Amino acid sequence: MLQAVWVSSPGTWALRGPGCHQDGKQTSWKCGFVRTIIQHPCPRHDPKGPGKARMLKKIQICLCFFFVSGILYEISLLSGCFFSYMPMTKHFLTPEQVLNLGKSIIFLETTERLEPPPLVSCSVESAARTYQDRPVILFMKGLTNETALDLNSSYAAFSLLSSMKNVFIFPLQMETVFQETPLLQWYNQVVPEQEKNWVHVSSDASRLALIWKYGGIYMDTDVISIRPIPEDSFLAAQKSQFSSNGIFGFPAHHKFIWDCMENFVLKYNGNLWGNQGPFLMTRMLKTLCNLTDFKGTEDHSCRNISFLNPQRFYPIPYPAWSRYYEVWDKSPDFNHSYALHLWNFMNHNRKAVVAGSNTLAEKLYKAYCPTTYEDLIQNAELRDFTDSEDVV
Repeated sequence: MLQAVWVSSPGTWALRGPGCHQDGKQTSWKCGFVRTIIQHPCPRHDPKGPGKARMLKKIQICLCFFFVSGILYEISLLSGCFFSYMPMTKHFLTPEQVLNLGKSIIFLETTERLEPPPLVSCSVESAARTYQDRPVILFMKGLTNETALDLNSSYAAFSLLSSMKNVFIFPLQMETVFQETPLLQWYNQVVPEQEKNWVHVSSDASRLALIWKYGGIYMDTDVISIRPIPEDSFLAAQKSQFSSNGIFGFPAHHKFIWDCMENFVLKYNGNLWGNQGPFLMTRMLKTLCNLTDFKGTEDHSCRNISFLNPQRFYPIPYPAWSRYYEVWDKSPDFNHSYALHLWNFMNHNRKAVVAGSNTLAEKLYKAYCPTTYEDLIQNAELRDFTDSEDVV
């Protein structure tokens, strides 16, 4: 498929993606080819005859533009170079086009809210910084094609995330997501208004369908990324012999995910929290593997699926979740972790990051989502203080 892409003047945009350069050296032939095309546009020939020459030149220029645009588009889809040309193109891409780039980092918001809270913003920003050569996608159920154009000026977090070159925010259209999966029949029969845990159940289903179709990594919106996950097919152990579904990754069309979707429907019980989530992942993994306790920080592997140590994502277990919002004498280094799950589901009192509090969570925001911290924590508190002064 060829598609026109607007590109700036020859040689004016540096190729900044990690897949393009390393220590100033070109590491990808595709990136070099893109630069070559931009800096050395198609040659023009002067045929005889002034009138015909001008006409043929115009035709050549038009054909050359479409050729270069098509080549740029197709090649850029195969590499991190694509994000170097995002400013003029990202807002015109469809979810399927972005997902087809491969290895997406996927987040879901299955409530109707349109303003991502600071923790959601931090999760997405930290992933965008950690995986700079991969698309990071936030699907929002409350977002529609009609409201998308107004949100940049209305919601600070939405505008902040939209400005990041590899972050995409799309409406979550579940019926489309579930097409060609075992979940479609279930979705057509279930009555959301009668479901006790619909927000969680619909999220459990959507993440399975998206990873099945397109591959990549799914993360909950309370997960702060701190370093890249080196595995392609993995589940995250919440504790020994028990898998979470808050973080997992697989290539597209992996049989394990298909089997999970079938079991989701077969064993569906919407009244039992987690039955379609962590309990589903655990019971399906147990059909393949003899799960044993973890010793130290080693990972387990079975049937080409890595079962990652709890230290990778859950160094602070859920009974101790509030420790993220406490001041530590000495902060942990998390050297054995790829990301940190902050257990927002447990945060019933809505503890939040406060500027200057020196809590562990504040330090994580400063280190891994500094833009969120500055715009949504520091500046928000300053605006609130200014507003209160005006009232007085």
